[in-house]
Amino acid sequence: MTKLSCSFNYDIRPVAPYSFGLTVRKPAGWSLFTPFEVYDKRTVWTATHLQGVLAGLKLSSTGTTGKPRIVAKLFLRIPPGQVLLGRMKKELGHNLGADEDISSFYRLARKDSILKHTVDDLYGMHNTESSTIFPDALLAILLQMTTMKRSNEMMSCLIGKYGEMAEFDGKRIRVWPTPERMVRHSAAELARACKLGYRAKHVVNLARTLVKEGFPTTEELEALPPEGAKALLLELPGIGDYSADIVNPHGGFPIDVWSADIFGKLFYGREPRNGRASIERIKKEGMRRWGKWSWMAFFYTVQDLDSLSRKLETKLRIT
Repeated sequence: MTKLSCSFNYDIRPVAPYSFGLTVRKPAGWSLFTPFEVYDKRTVWTATHLQGVLAGLKLSSTGTTGKPRIVAKLFLRIPPGQVLLGRMKKELGHNLGADEDISSFYRLARKDSILKHTVDDLYGMHNTESSTIFPDALLAILLQMTTMKRSNEMMSCLIGKYGEMAEFDGKRIRVWPTPERMVRHSAAELARACKLGYRAKHVVNLARTLVKEGFPTTEELEALPPEGAKALLLELPGIGDYSADIVNPHGGFPIDVWSADIFGKLFYGREPRNGRASIERIKKEGMRRWGKWSWMAFFYTVQDLDSLSRKLETKLRIT
């Protein structure tokens, strides 16, 4: 456990519209940075790594969706220099999606027969991301070829057993393990401890690759063209087309058998007979329909399946 007793307060002013509640607590159950974070009304306690440093966070909303304001309290083990602190603040704001202008996505969505419902339901919800690709890449691997229930069990076990514990502000929050911590463990150990199956080998090989080769940060991947970033991600162990679209900070349209059923029904009125064989067709239709906003369209849709099912008078499966 790492005690974080040094703290700093400052304000974050997100680009409106920005719903704090929908952004930090996604309707489909997606956490902000770790599933072990604590949420109470308009405040979330969480932890992550900023600029490679373990940081505890207390984030409170004191504004509205139209005039957003977040009071942030940053907890660290030791005081940082001003330059490092400034970089941490900038990184956190970016990770919270506070600097993203989604107005052009909304203009597209208002004209779309599917998305017009989602943006009404989820107005002001922003995408969030981690500072490094390792947590997102781990999640993508754990989502492969299984149910959401099983993925969540593997995720909780992996973080619970191998993630670092941050203690701050009367809370104890466990974070995703870093690749440096994961290279200490064998695939056989991970498979046995968290029942990862074939994924254990991918997790260990991914960690070794990231530690050894100094893979680009999320910020560095964002500076590349979307296709270039995806090409690099596809070289990583355990990362295929679907996983790369999840991890890529430029976004993508991540279609697997589960999402093929959903978007097949939304696009064509029925689930495909063979979801796996329909993946490429559905992926192309989503990219054609939504272009550069394909990830945001995917993101909004999967967060709104219950409401969409009612409004479109259909049944969109959640597994």
